[in-house]
Amino acid sequence: MTKISPEIEEKMQPDVILPVSADVSFASNRFPKYKLGPDHQILEEPKEDNKGPSLKEVIEQETMQLSDQHKRLSVRDLASKFDKNLTAAAKLAEEAKLREVASLEGHVLLKKLRDALESLRGRMAGRNKEDVEKAISMVEALAVKLTQKEGELIQEKFEVKKLANFLKQASEDAKKLVNQENSFACAEIESARTVVQRFGEALEEEERNAQNSKDHAPDVEELVEEVQEARRIKLLHQPSKVMEMEHELRALRIQIREKSIFSVKLQNELAMSKRAEENKSSPYVIDGSENLGSCLQLQPRSNASPPPLSKCSIQWCRISPDGSQKEVISGANKSSYAPEPIDVGRILQADIMSDGQKISVTTAGPLEIAAGLGSYVEVLMRKSSSEFNVVISQMNGQDHPSHSVHAFNVGKMRIKLCRGWITKAREIYSASMQLCGARADGNAAAKALFWQPRKGLSFVLTFESEQERNAAIMLARKYALDCNVTLVGPED
Repeated sequence: MTKISPEIEEKMQPDVILPVSADVSFASNRFPKYKLGPDHQILEEPKEDNKGPSLKEVIEQETMQLSDQHKRLSVRDLASKFDKNLTAAAKLAEEAKLREVASLEGHVLLKKLRDALESLRGRMAGRNKEDVEKAISMVEALAVKLTQKEGELIQEKFEVKKLANFLKQASEDAKKLVNQENSFACAEIESARTVVQRFGEALEEEERNAQNSKDHAPDVEELVEEVQEARRIKLLHQPSKVMEMEHELRALRIQIREKSIFSVKLQNELAMSKRAEENKSSPYVIDGSENLGSCLQLQPRSNASPPPLSKCSIQWCRISPDGSQKEVISGANKSSYAPEPIDVGRILQADIMSDGQKISVTTAGPLEIAAGLGSYVEVLMRKSSSEFNVVISQMNGQDHPSHSVHAFNVGKMRIKLCRGWITKAREIYSASMQLCGARADGNAAAKALFWQPRKGLSFVLTFESEQERNAAIMLARKYALDCNVTLVGPED
C-alpha cells in the first residue's frame, strides 16, 4: 500500500505487518465497529437486538414466579419447575464459558495487533506515524474496554454459578418432599384399605346376624307369647301375693344398692385414714392438689429432718383403689410428678430409698379428674381432628434451641407435628408410637408430654395449658384404641 503525504513520501513494505497466528479462532467473522471519542475514548456502536430478553433474565423471572407461587403449586410441579430452571442455568454457564474463551482470544488478537502497530510506528514518519499512534491508542482503549468486559463476565459467571447452586439445592429439596409425600400417601392408602376391609367384614357379620335373627324370629315370638300367657295366668290365680313379692324384691334391691354404696364409701374412708396414719409417721409428705392438671411435689415434713431428697432414690407408682395392683411408672424418678389421665381413679405412691431403708408416701385418696376436662374432650371428639399450639422443649433427649410455636394435630388415623408448611413428624398410629405425660422435674411437666412417632425420633412438647395437654393425651389414646393400638410411655 502506498500513501503520499506533504511531508514525506514513503512506500510501505509488504513484510511490515506481522501475520496473525492461524490457531486463533473468532466468534464473529468481522471486527466490531468502534468510534474514537474525546481523549481517545472508544465508543461502541449500539447493537440492534431483536432477540428479546436474555436467558439469565428469563431464569431470574421464572425463579421469582416460583417463589411467589410455591404455596399454590403442588410439590411435584415445584420439583419439575426447579429441574427445568436448573437445566437452563447449566446452559447459561456453558455460554459464559464460551464468552470467556472468546474474551481470551480477543486479548491475544489485541496484543498481536499492538505489536504490529508498534513495529509500524518505528518505520513511519509524519502523518503516517500520527495515524499509527492514533491506532495504537485505539487498540489500548480497546484493551481497557475488553478488561472491563472481562470483569463484568466474571461477575456474571459468579452470579450464574450461585443461581445454579441455589436451583440445584432447591431441586434436591423438592425431590425429597416428593418422596416424603409419596411415602405418607402410601401409608395412608394402606391404612384406609385396612379400615375399609374391617368395615366390610363388620357389614358381612351384621348381615349374617340379621339373617340368623330373621330365621329365629318365629320361635322368639312364640316364646314371648307363652311367657306373657304364663304371667297372665299367674296374676289371675294370685295377683295380690305376686304384687307384694315384687314390691318387696324391689325394696330389697334398693336397700342392697344403698348398703353397697355405703360399704364402698366406708372402705375408702378407712383406707384413706389408714394411709393418712401411715403418712403421719413418714418423714416426707406429698404436696400439691390431688387432681389431674396439678404437679405433686415431695417435701420433707417440717417437724422431721430426713436425708435430702437429692441423695435418695425415688420411684413413683400407681396403685388400684383397693390396693391389690401396683404399677411402676417408668421414668418417674424425680422429686415431683405431674399426673396424666391414666392416673385418674388410682392412688399415687412415692417409694424413697435412703441408706437401704424404704419409705413410702401415698396420696390421701384416688386422683380426681380436672373440672371441665370431660366436656372439653367430648367437644373435641366431634371434630375430625384437633390442633394444639406447642413448643418443642426437647428433641431426641436434647434441649431444643428454638422456642417457636408448632402445631400438634391429633387426628383419628394419625398425629402430625408441623410449623406452617414444614412437617417435623407425621405418623399413623402403630405399635412403635409412644405417648405419655412428661416425667420430668419442675412445674412445667404438668403442661408437657412425651411423644415418640417412631423409633429413633422423640419429642417433649409443652402446651399452653394443663387442660390442652391432658385433652391431647386422652384424644390420642382414644383414636389409637379404635385402631387396635395402645399408646403408653417408654417401658410401660
